[in-house]
Amino acid sequence: MKYLKKIGLNAKKAYEELKTIKHNKIKLVLNSYNASILKNKKKIIKENLKDIKNVKRKHLVDRLILDDNKIEGIRHSINEIAKFKNPLGRVLEKWERPNKLRIKKISTSIGIIGVIYESRPNVTSDVAALCLKSGNCSILRGGSEAYNSNKLLANLFRESLNKNRINKDCVQFIEKKDRKVVDTLLSKMNNYIDVIVPRGGKGLVQKVQKFSNVHVIGHLEGLCHIYLDKNSNLSMAKKIIVNAKMRRTSICGALETLLIDEKALKSHGKIIIQSLISSGCEVRVDKKINKLFKNKLKSAKEIDWKTEYLDSILSIKTVKNVQDAVKHILKYGTMHTDSIITNSSKNARIFLEGVNSSIAMHNVSTQFADGGEFGFGGEIGISTNKLPPRGPVGINQLTSYKYIVSGKGIIRTK
Repeated sequence: MKYLKKIGLNAKKAYEELKTIKHNKIKLVLNSYNASILKNKKKIIKENLKDIKNVKRKHLVDRLILDDNKIEGIRHSINEIAKFKNPLGRVLEKWERPNKLRIKKISTSIGIIGVIYESRPNVTSDVAALCLKSGNCSILRGGSEAYNSNKLLANLFRESLNKNRINKDCVQFIEKKDRKVVDTLLSKMNNYIDVIVPRGGKGLVQKVQKFSNVHVIGHLEGLCHIYLDKNSNLSMAKKIIVNAKMRRTSICGALETLLIDEKALKSHGKIIIQSLISSGCEVRVDKKINKLFKNKLKSAKEIDWKTEYLDSILSIKTVKNVQDAVKHILKYGTMHTDSIITNSSKNARIFLEGVNSSIAMHNVSTQFADGGEFGFGGEIGISTNKLPPRGPVGINQLTSYKYIVSGKGIIRTK
């Protein structure tokens, strides 16, 4: 496709130019973009309203909406990213061999990053800023449901690049809505794109992982669990669980399955389940829990243990102990974020070492699965890959490395 090939060629040219740009100019671009967002706030909200009016799946509205608070959130994220030190040229490791060969491992940029994402227009700003800050160019393909918002935010970023005399093609937004564009992006752009990052639902991520012929930083669905141990404080547990589910139900760090130690069901479980229901949460429970509520609750089915609801729905199951909880998570989890609530350091260790999550938590709400909360400024996504990068992918995770080897005329004789 000529359209994408041109974008790829533009990105390669921009990347070579970007490598010569001093890092302080990157900060100027980000500060300029921040000011531009504030200046164009009314216009951003106007374009965003077009997207909201067109959306057919109403549960997406929370993800789509850009109000004053969300826009300030974007600006805060950009500001935090701008403050980061230059991630490039860092000496990660160094050592000297017995033959006086000196070796240094140095951080470098990756190159050109293609990002395919759904729903959230703030991803446009976060990704463009994170990629630029880490010395990378980005090619953005946002979801059609946020088309107007994404296009404007991307164009404002390009204007900020141009204003600071940096090639505006360091950030490019794919304006064509044709789904075949994604197929071409995955299968025929390996000469132009170094890494693909999918950020969205399970279907999107699986498609990208299956068909991409370049390296993928996968962000699979967030089927997040909390295990409520018998050795836990009821007040703390109730606060964490209700927050993990109900603070924002549509984010990937929202709690989807609660596992309760059967010895804590009557003392803790019943009160917490009642609190969830009072908060407007629909619960789907196993037989043991339903018996406690005189079979008045909705029964959980096998599919519920596999479902990321992204809504005010929670599946709840009793387990025998911490080992049983880990076993359930290993079977149904997506290696995203899982938490244990306990006062037992032994049970915490068993859980944290046993789960294969990219983020494992102890006495913390899963809603903290967020690059901003980790101090990364923002995130390009939460990688559930087993190979690095894992967890929130921020500035330092968007770098690669090279080995610099030096000596004084050293030759190999054996």
